Amino acid sequence: MTDAIDARDELTSPRSAPKVPILDRRRFLAVSSMAAAAFAVSCTTGSPAATTAATQSGTWAKGIRVRFFTGGDAGDAFASIVYKGAQQAQADLGVTVDYVFSGWDVNKMTSQLRDAIAAKPDGIAMMGHPGDAAIRPLAQQAHDAGILMEYQNVDVPTVRQSLGGGYVGAVLTPQGAALGQSAIQSFNLKSGDRAIVFGAWDEPGRFLREEGTAKAFETAGLVVDRIITPTAAGSDPNVLTPIVSAAYLKHPTTKVICYSGGQTLSAVPSYMKAISKGPGDVINIGFDLSPAVIDAFKQGYVQLTSDQQPFLQGYLPVLSLCLSKKWNFSALSYDSGAGLVTKSNYQSVAALATAGIR
Repeated sequence: MTDAIDARDELTSPRSAPKVPILDRRRFLAVSSMAAAAFAVSCTTGSPAATTAATQSGTWAKGIRVRFFTGGDAGDAFASIVYKGAQQAQADLGVTVDYVFSGWDVNKMTSQLRDAIAAKPDGIAMMGHPGDAAIRPLAQQAHDAGILMEYQNVDVPTVRQSLGGGYVGAVLTPQGAALGQSAIQSFNLKSGDRAIVFGAWDEPGRFLREEGTAKAFETAGLVVDRIITPTAAGSDPNVLTPIVSAAYLKHPTTKVICYSGGQTLSAVPSYMKAISKGPGDVINIGFDLSPAVIDAFKQGYVQLTSDQQPFLQGYLPVLSLCLSKKWNFSALSYDSGAGLVTKSNYQSVAALATAGIR
């Protein structure tokens, strides 16, 4: 078997993803702090010395107001890390941030975005889950009102092309393809093997990542069952238990199951026990890290995941909005989804995952 690439190194998706450096948190914060100081000295019309002192004391973005969407609920496995990243940016920069929790409900996000625009903050960091069509008219309202927009986790390329804004998150299709191709290599999957891929198949634009995995499997000759992950599973992964059970019992020769997020991936031990399978009896892969996912690695129930570094999806959008508001810099975009974590290397990021940073 071939080990997947270490999550601490650079990863290039086999065909189309660019090389993207994965920064550890301390190095990233040091780089962003130095960059902010340099920007201040070169761009402000005031005293360079005074501005440099402000950046070093973490007050250079004081007075800027941002409305930040975490995507899920405050305590869920993924949103909690996004939240920590945004809070760290708030502490580092001195910006005022109001947080929005949506339970991964796209209709709720859309309604909350409308409320956010009405509040007239300087900038909004928005989860792109509702999609281009739903977000576009509201993004136009924000644009007309002079409110800056940044997007995280799910891209809205059509909106950004016409109305501006950066995107911080994984480039979804290559990320999914890389996960599938790594699983094929690492676990010697062959033509004719069965796979289950969970995803938001009922929401156009929301399953690009999972479709990348499914197509990688199908290109290798695997038979793929695409099964919808209910939105409620984002907050309560137990919702997926009977669905996993029914899907597996329908095709008990299934070799690999791919889950669509850290919330459900973290619940794999429960799912496997529900179908009377032990560690390693079924190959379980997916996306994201959390303390519970690390624990599932330790128990042997999870074998592979793609880490999209949600801490950066919290930190960078806040930083981008502040830089754009204060000094009129272009919006930042960053591919955060290049790292694969395996049963061979998960220990190298275990402490960070336990701390809620990875």
